[in-house]
Amino acid sequence: MPITRLSKGAFTPDEVSFLGRVLELSAGANETEEQRERRALRIIANYMAGITDERELAELSRRPLGR
Repeated sequence: MPITRLSKGAFTPDEVSFLGRVLELSAGANETEEQRERRALRIIANYMAGITDERELAELSRRPLGR
């Protein structure tokens, strides 16, 4: 899925749907709301870095962001 922007910082409806699927695919058991939000941020960060494979995004979202 190519990365396209409606405007700076905005995702297309297809991208939002895609990112939602990745969020659900990578969900952990007994995850808190805070953990889910952190995972969502990692998914978005990795997607914006150019990773567009659904399974790869799901796997990477389970790991802390590298700094």
